[in-house]
Amino acid sequence: MARIGIPLGVVAIVLMLVVPLPTQVLDMLIAANITFALLILLVAMNVKKPLEFSVFPTLLLVATLFRLALNISATRLVLLDGYAGKVIDAFGHFVVGGSLVVGLVIFIILVVIQFLVITKGSERVAEVGARFTLDAMPGKQMAIDADLNAGLIDEATARQRREEVASEADFYGAMDGASKFVKGDAIAAIVITLINLLGGLLIGVVQKGMAPGEAAHTYSLLSVGDGLVSQVPALLISVATGIIVTRSTSKGTMGSDLVSQFGAQRQALRLGGGAVLALCLVPGLPKLPFLAVGGAILLIAQRLPEPGAAEAVEAGEEVPALEGGADTPESLVEQMRVDPVELELAPDLLDLVDPASGGDLLDRVRALRRKVALDLGLVLPLVRTRDNLDLPLSTYAVRLNGVEVARGEAPPGTVLAIGDGIEALPGRATHEPVFGLPGRWVPFELRHQAELSGATVVDRASVLTTHLAEVVRTSASRLLGREDVRMLVEMVKRTHPSVVEELTPSLLSLGEVQRVLASLLEEQVPIRDLVRILEAMSLRARASTDHEGLVEAVRNQLGAAVSAPYVVDGRLSVLTFDPRLEHALLEALRSSETGSYLLLDASAMEAVVGEVARLAAQGEAVGRSPVLVCSPQIRSAVRRLVATSVPRLPVLGYGEIAAGVDIDPIGVVNRAHAPAA
Repeated sequence: MARIGIPLGVVAIVLMLVVPLPTQVLDMLIAANITFALLILLVAMNVKKPLEFSVFPTLLLVATLFRLALNISATRLVLLDGYAGKVIDAFGHFVVGGSLVVGLVIFIILVVIQFLVITKGSERVAEVGARFTLDAMPGKQMAIDADLNAGLIDEATARQRREEVASEADFYGAMDGASKFVKGDAIAAIVITLINLLGGLLIGVVQKGMAPGEAAHTYSLLSVGDGLVSQVPALLISVATGIIVTRSTSKGTMGSDLVSQFGAQRQALRLGGGAVLALCLVPGLPKLPFLAVGGAILLIAQRLPEPGAAEAVEAGEEVPALEGGADTPESLVEQMRVDPVELELAPDLLDLVDPASGGDLLDRVRALRRKVALDLGLVLPLVRTRDNLDLPLSTYAVRLNGVEVARGEAPPGTVLAIGDGIEALPGRATHEPVFGLPGRWVPFELRHQAELSGATVVDRASVLTTHLAEVVRTSASRLLGREDVRMLVEMVKRTHPSVVEELTPSLLSLGEVQRVLASLLEEQVPIRDLVRILEAMSLRARASTDHEGLVEAVRNQLGAAVSAPYVVDGRLSVLTFDPRLEHALLEALRSSETGSYLLLDASAMEAVVGEVARLAAQGEAVGRSPVLVCSPQIRSAVRRLVATSVPRLPVLGYGEIAAGVDIDPIGVVNRAHAPAA
């Protein structure tokens, strides 16, 4: 219905410009115009964010065209018949008391309010909003990508946020142009009213033979009535435009925000009420109005709840009772317990976990646990967050199994700016904690300036969560406990019981399964496909329970899933060994109880590792993420060899590369002579 009715309505508006309308139809359309403008104003006041009324710029054009069509239709009737319906007649005689001077004054005042006050301000706000929104788009897109990489949001949420950012830019850009419609409408109303006044006077005197006074009284009142009828909805539309462009995103409507924010300032209301009552002491002022208004404000302030009480009741917060016997065995055991993952915050960072202060760190950590589970297949233990008075101010620390493994800073009231050209920004220089990129802690108030300079701006909670996510990923093997493995195996048993019954406990114990899974996580191999992993372990365990052999069997079974995270746009950047060097490494391979290793002299080992590190650095310098590919027989030994110098470099076997992936060779590890065994 709307798909057909709305285009027909727009066509009907265009026809109104040339087709005469009966006075009864004009009265109905004028009433509909006023109602339509009032509805737009009410909707604008009740939206929580401007994008909820994204059709407003287009609606503004249609409403302006409709109002101008009514002006033209009314002008036609006024000049032809000297009568344009009961609505315009009522506005010309009853509303302004039949006085031409009063009508003109009211009309001019309405035009000034609309044109110089509301429309001019709305136009400026829309222009500035459009410019800042467009300038901030790259920074917002990067922030969304950072949240996605940190596991704070999933792909669907990231896509939705990107669409919102694009829609916001389109909306403010459209509002910047649509505000010109309101400005042009105000100018057109003045011109049309002047034309009606002069045209009516000429027609009444020249064509109808009226006396000048009678013609001026008849046609002038109708012209002013027509102007007032058009200015009332125009004023409502202008106010709606101002509300939309000045509306900031919040959790409530304009009315609820106004009540809650005024209600949170009891002291201000009390002072205001007292000041109004004090005006009663001024000689000559009427006392009753000021007594009534001041008393009402004081009564409202007195009945408002204490700040924070409503939020506490709404959130269901309770003050915990003090427990006696703090040295009971149970409490001591609880204090002795070592948590797998702990996040410690300095006292001045507690606002990050306080919802009342806008802190959402705990929600982000929960989202991180979900992200790790979906990416690696590891169910991350609960992250215990606590304050630590021993930490320096603005500092946080990450502990794994009671041992501090990472530390960073997040100064309150700042954001982290990363990128080129940040030296001119005020703030303290630092380095991004994950990749070591140069950055600067910039005051929060200057975040827009940092975005305009081309820097990527990241809030404190995102910095902390990203750092925690990197620590968790690099230490995933240490976080996989025996109980976690038991839970994962039980989940597989529900859907594939034969796989589990064949493997454990007849072939491998739960501890041996844990060692294999931990080794996979140590090299960032996801263990989500647990069914195939257990099947590969079962097949290998029939021949040998050697740990290294079990790990390589699982990697071969997973195949392309191992290399998939390193494929970018269908291409895999690869480092390889020179065939003669790889043959020499095969000859230098030895086995031991702890796994295979390469029997090389110190100089040969140093030369190989140095060449690998050099080529890997060259690849990263040109924006590549290289992997080292070698024979499956030496893969594990090579990984141990290069892990200390190039810990981020993945080492893959030839069989772990998918068939359809394009190989992009970026370097060959070569030596003039084979290493001595």
